[in-house]
This record gives sequence, C-alpha cells and structure tokens, in this order.
Amino acid sequence: MKRSASAVWKGGLQDGRGTVSTDSGVLSNVPYTFKMRFENEKGTNPEELVAAAHAACFSMALSLFLGQAGMTAESIQTKATVTLDQVEGGFAVTSSHLETKVKIPNADKAAFDKAVETAKSGCPISKLLNARITMDSALV
Repeated sequence: MKRSASAVWKGGLQDGRGTVSTDSGVLSNVPYTFKMRFENEKGTNPEELVAAAHAACFSMALSLFLGQAGMTAESIQTKATVTLDQVEGGFAVTSSHLETKVKIPNADKAAFDKAVETAKSGCPISKLLNARITMDSALV
C-alpha cells in the first residue's frame, strides 16, 4: 500500500512560499512558509503534519492492541507534540511526545498499559521516526 503527497516551493528559504497536497485531496495546495515553520505564524508546517500522522497512527494501533486484549475503547483522544531542534549540521525532529486519554468502561489497567506501550512502539509512524518517543497515558 502506497500513499503520497507532494510539495512545491518557490523562492528563497526565508522569503519563499510553498504548498503541500495529498493525492486523496484532503490537503490541496495548503500553504506553508518559513515563518509558519520557525516563527509561529499561523499555518501548517512539516512537523505539524508529522504530529498529526503520529497521533492518528498511534490511536488506530492502540485500538487494535486493546481489541486483542478484549477491550473496546469508547474513545481514544491522542495529541502528539513533535519537537524540531537545531542540532549540529542543521535541524532535526528530535522527539515526539504522545498524550492519550482513553475511555474504556471496566478496563483492565495492566492490559491497558501493555496495549499503550505496544502501540507506542508498534505503530508504523513510530517505526518511521528516528526520534525519542515519550508517552503519557490516562485511562478515564
């Protein structure tokens, strides 16, 4: 299974502008700029898109591993925070921190914790990232 997205950049690094699109059309010529990425101007950037992918991937993987443990979540709410740091030689995504709140009536806490850890390391986006991945989870 292959998925693709494309980006177009025009101009220099600080004064240029880019757009990103996905083949599904969910993103279509969504703009991004240096200021959106490095100066907190409103808009998206590559790290935000990675965070969205990680949160979505983890939530789906957790649903799988909870199901294997005989549990079905009423809801899984996950936030991923990706950190972009200046390192020797440029910039790198150095970490992704996941925060998840999961509602499961009568859940087995030990089985929940095991499913969380398995999903954290087992979701395909976690496997893709060459960064430290940390986790906070709450069974509510």
